[in-house]
Amino acid sequence: MTVQQEAPDGEALEVWIDQDLCTGDGICAQYAPEVFELDIDGLAYVKGADDELLQAPGATVPVPLPLLTDVVDSAKECPGECIHVRRVSDKVEVYGPDAD
Repeated sequence: MTVQQEAPDGEALEVWIDQDLCTGDGICAQYAPEVFELDIDGLAYVKGADDELLQAPGATVPVPLPLLTDVVDSAKECPGECIHVRRVSDKVEVYGPDAD
């Protein structure tokens, strides 16, 4: 995950989780354990390239192209609607609760 991947439309994407809305169901970690993990507080976080949980509010990680479908499915299936996938270039959300 150290190389930033691009979505099929050529745009690099990043993902973040709003922990205030996270219900701790762990669906995201089931879909994409390389990107998401539950912490001891029961909430999901994104993981950095070194598998370290990024616990700062709004922390983002690049979406690896091989995992794009899994990350998008996580955003679609999340009961808390707390997973946001956006373009790196302009920060426009393309998948998640604020996507058009």
